Amino acid sequence: MSKDNLVPELRFPEFANKANWELKPFSKFIKLYRGSSPRPIREYLTNSDLGVNWIKIGDTSTIADYVIRSVSEKITPEGAKKSRSVKKGELILANSMSYGSTYLLEVEGCIYDGWFVLREYEDYFDKQFLLQLLNSEYTQSQYKKFAAGGIVQNISSEIVYNIKLPKTSKEEQQKIATCLSSLDELIAAHKDKLETLKDHKKGLLQNLFPQEGETVPKVRFPKFKGDGEWKLKQLEHVSKITTGNKDTQDKIDNGEYPFFVRSQTIERINSFSFDCEAFLTSGDGVGVGKIYHYIVGKFDFHQRVYCIYDFEKDVDGKFIFYFFSEHFYERVMRMSAKNSVDSVRRAMVTEMPISIPPTKKEQQKIASTLTAVDELISAQEDKIDQLIDHKKGLMQGLFPKT
Repeated sequence: MSKDNLVPELRFPEFANKANWELKPFSKFIKLYRGSSPRPIREYLTNSDLGVNWIKIGDTSTIADYVIRSVSEKITPEGAKKSRSVKKGELILANSMSYGSTYLLEVEGCIYDGWFVLREYEDYFDKQFLLQLLNSEYTQSQYKKFAAGGIVQNISSEIVYNIKLPKTSKEEQQKIATCLSSLDELIAAHKDKLETLKDHKKGLLQNLFPQEGETVPKVRFPKFKGDGEWKLKQLEHVSKITTGNKDTQDKIDNGEYPFFVRSQTIERINSFSFDCEAFLTSGDGVGVGKIYHYIVGKFDFHQRVYCIYDFEKDVDGKFIFYFFSEHFYERVMRMSAKNSVDSVRRAMVTEMPISIPPTKKEQQKIASTLTAVDELISAQEDKIDQLIDHKKGLMQGLFPKT
């Protein structure tokens, strides 16, 4: 699209006959000011109430809406004098790690040299519109283009200044920003609901299983309260346990069967070693003690993945899966001499004590309750993904293509 014919695919009716957008380098609209860090930083960190918020890129790890509302560290007033102060309501842009991501501050404080603060743009851009534009695929793809062909961990002010930004009237910007911001609020609300469901599941897991040293759970379904104490059995006495015979390189894109590797991602393969009810966990790698998959059907698995299957007739496989996934990581960490675990010894799996209700019906009731919550969580995650995809498509239409 030529500069003289710069219009978005989607345009609100009241702006349909308005002037075309203009496209100019970032430097024509916005000034960048780089943060700075007092060194060595450890000498300036403080827990004092008089400390100044020390805003780091790490503070954005759990943010979904590009708004920084809190920070984890503070620096002394002396350190603040050696840094760059920023105010609530300003926009800051990451130039390292998740470079190009832009955030709105709801706190004041100081930024280090991993940030730029954006200033002197108010004559050209509505703030909320600019926040959306700078985080859009339209802008982010330009950073990726500059990064192509090399391993880029940061971006310079020169790169940012050369990014092309489309601009329309403030009125149209505000209309677009309102539309996208309302969608952000909807996504945030659904994410809050997702976290509530996850917290609900955590509570169920803690209350429906006995605590260490106890033989009955805190919460028990009324019909099973007279059934007596739960029994401890080692996992190898209620199921079979084995590892696979495949390697990661055996995976096939769009293969017919699930292929479980040392990752939360489920790959595909055209062979299957098992056709049954089972659950699987990683034997080494970064996901040790944290990766769990449950399946009924045909599948294959990596040589360093443990498969638990062929459950005794008086136990429910789904119940064993939930108990295992709730307690295994703690067991692995307790049995390791380090703060992290590189691999799982077979005995960690086979000899793990499993607390089991006396009747299979109680096991099934607990499993079905947790399964129902998992289904709600999965549906909520799908809904969020759909909303995010909808916003992405909307942004592609609301910003002009060049």
